[in-house]
Amino acid sequence: MIEWIHALAKTSDHTYGARRMAKALRMLGFPVGRFQAQSLMREAGVWVHYRRRYRVTTDSHHRQPVFENRLKRGFSAKGPDQAYAGDITYVWTQEGWLYLAVVIDLYSRKVVGWSMNKRMTSTLVCDALRMALWSRRPVQGRLIHDSDRGVQYADRAFRQLLEAHGIAGSMSRKGNCWDTAVVESFFDTLKSERIHWRSYQTREEGRADIARYITMFYNSHRLHSYLGYQSPNEFERKGLLANAA
Repeated sequence: MIEWIHALAKTSDHTYGARRMAKALRMLGFPVGRFQAQSLMREAGVWVHYRRRYRVTTDSHHRQPVFENRLKRGFSAKGPDQAYAGDITYVWTQEGWLYLAVVIDLYSRKVVGWSMNKRMTSTLVCDALRMALWSRRPVQGRLIHDSDRGVQYADRAFRQLLEAHGIAGSMSRKGNCWDTAVVESFFDTLKSERIHWRSYQTREEGRADIARYITMFYNSHRLHSYLGYQSPNEFERKGLLANAA
């Protein structure tokens, strides 16, 4: 079993604590609990990346129109492509700041769209949403996109993109961080599990590593507690099978 613990730690890039390690071992057929997993991890000499705090930067001091708070902290959805949430964060590289915008499907917590740029403009958030629309093809008139009141999401270009695809815009209450908790939780996970343990020499290196984390680990393998310790891809796959049955 020690060999499996080493393999799981390596596969997860040392992000699994005792709870997730126990879940992963049980999926492999080893009937262990959280505390036994913790003891085995200690025996195996496995270490874990711990979280660090980060600052949220949102410029809501603008004169652009804002959407009503349609989501109202309804952070769940009955099916895919019904409610998306978006936000922006920043990543330091030796070339300067790299800004990251993501779009998350609230049904599966899957990152369905993202964009990275050295400038934090409306193009950044528009490109992230376009990626989500291209990959998911949501039905027009059934999707809500929620965000904070940042100027990028209130910009005319972003509002026109929503309107063109029949998407209802929604914005959190001013100054209330809990209204964007799902995306902020993802950023916290991304930074604590990946970014804080890297030193990006260039923006391109940062782009490639973050995209690899999202596609090769977070969406496809990371066990998400909200999803009953399934990955977003696995959760969606089982949902499709259940609906087809």
